[in-house]
Formats: sequence, C-alpha cells, structure tokens
Amino acid sequence: MKYLHTMIRVADPDKTIAFFEVLGLKEVRRMENDAGRFTLIFLATPEDMNAPGERAKAEVELTYNWPNEGEAPEEYSGGRNFGHLAYYVDDIYETCRRVQDAGHIVHRPPRDGYMAFVKSPDGISIELLQEGGAKEPAEPWKSMPNTGTW
Repeated sequence: MKYLHTMIRVADPDKTIAFFEVLGLKEVRRMENDAGRFTLIFLATPEDMNAPGERAKAEVELTYNWPNEGEAPEEYSGGRNFGHLAYYVDDIYETCRRVQDAGHIVHRPPRDGYMAFVKSPDGISIELLQEGGAKEPAEPWKSMPNTGTW
C-alpha cells in the first residue's frame, strides 16, 4: 500500500493555492473535467515531487466543483470535522511568520517551539511540526494565545 493524496474541497482555487504556496507547496498537475464540472489541482512539497509528469510521493488534491451559471461557488463548512493535514517544516517560527505576513491567522502558535496550527481559506486545519524536535521557545510565539479553533 502507498499513500497517494488527501482531497479537500475548495470554494476559491486561486486563494487556496496561494495559501498553500505560503507553506511551500507547489502545483504539480491539474485536471479539468467538463462533463463532471470540476477541476482537480494537485499540490506537493518540493521534497515530495518526482520527475515532471509523474505523481508526487504525497499530494494534496484540491477539488473545485464548478458553480452553475450565475451562482456563487458552493461554501463548505465543517473543515474541523475533516481533521487536519500535517507537515514537518524546517523552521516553525519562520513558517508561522510567513503565514501571518500573507494575512492568515496562526490559530495555535508554536509556543513550545514545536507545533502550530493554521487554517486554509476553506477552514481546513493544518498542523505544522518542527522537523527534528522542538526549538527553544521564543517570542512573540511563546506568549501568544490561541485564536479561534484549530
């Protein structure tokens, strides 16, 4: 058995791709299905990418269901019920700073130097873990409270 991908439904593909790019993921392939009226966009970290045209070792699949003419895209709720995606990061503090600088919220700051939670524009929780173990706790993260749910 081999892990392939995790699928999440999105209301605004461009906004969601921009969010995942802040975390370091890149689009590796895209499929449009006119008959089914949906787009599949696959993202991966540089470390998980294979040769061009090949599937990455692990991917996030963004599914965008096309709205009917004149209708707004479907809004999804219950992202917390999905659970979360989890990624090791090289520097938890730098990653969280990039997320904030891009206008997103760090819902559970890395007070312990090891773990943080952020959310995609569609409410999907994403756990960020410091590769190799916890860093020394540091400000502003050390004293920052949780915001909302994660």
